[in-house]
Amino acid sequence: MASIQVLVNNLLYDFSQLGIPTDQVDPEYLEKPRRWNIDSIKKFMIYMGPTSSVFDYTTFFLMLYFFHCIRYTNPATPPTMKSYYESLFHTGWFVESILTQTLIVHVIRTNRIPFIQSRASVSLSLTTLAVMLAGIYLPYSPLSSYLGFVKLPPVYWLWIAVTLVAYVVLAHGVKTWFIRKFGID
Repeated sequence: MASIQVLVNNLLYDFSQLGIPTDQVDPEYLEKPRRWNIDSIKKFMIYMGPTSSVFDYTTFFLMLYFFHCIRYTNPATPPTMKSYYESLFHTGWFVESILTQTLIVHVIRTNRIPFIQSRASVSLSLTTLAVMLAGIYLPYSPLSSYLGFVKLPPVYWLWIAVTLVAYVVLAHGVKTWFIRKFGID
């Protein structure tokens, strides 16, 4: 992504987290006192990180080969088309990135099934929704050209919907496996 896109992504993500202080943990988490376990957090990051990367790589593959963004690396592609394909790649990556990183908070905030067995606070849910909608809207907004975005093809939205569902399911599966294997103390 371009520098401005990374900054906007970070700003939006930070805004989405403003609801965290209003969120509550599940009642069973309060049954006994707990201490921070930095080793467990490190281990969790080692397992969860690659899970996230899988979806970044699938998005890269999708943008490069299905949406033909690989053409921006071809010297034979006219400069105006190179610019379009590069912008399309960055836009697709930006949208996937902001949607997945905003959504993952709902998966890791609970040991239960997110959205079904455990829901975040209204504030956290609203900031998540607002940021996800902003991320979806930006490529179509008046700011898009300043940010280096282009409109995404309609079929992209089908791909991203499948990606989001798969990401939540896989992340929850990895989290559940991790808790069973290593515990949560």
